[in-house]
Amino acid sequence: MTKIGLLVRIEARPEHAAEVETMLRDALELARAEQGTVTWFSFRESPTVFGVFDSFEDETGRTAHLEGRIAEALQEAAAGSRLASPPDIRRVDVLAAKLP
Repeated sequence: MTKIGLLVRIEARPEHAAEVETMLRDALELARAEQGTVTWFSFRESPTVFGVFDSFEDETGRTAHLEGRIAEALQEAAAGSRLASPPDIRRVDVLAAKLP
């Protein structure tokens, strides 16, 4: 059962929004390869603001994800000045979920 998650807000610099969008679309394959990641969604809020929501069964899965390739790509984007600010990563508890 999905018990915990991450809610991430990502703000791209306007000139790099397309790159950030591509990075998030491409990250789907990385998320599929993570055994501890139950669900993974990337989304867009506005032309420069993106987000990710993912869920996990336990802290081991969440920690592995935070130490994985997607997190590494976000860190590289922030370090490369493609982001307006560091990603806002929030740990959340999942209260209820409807999954296929």
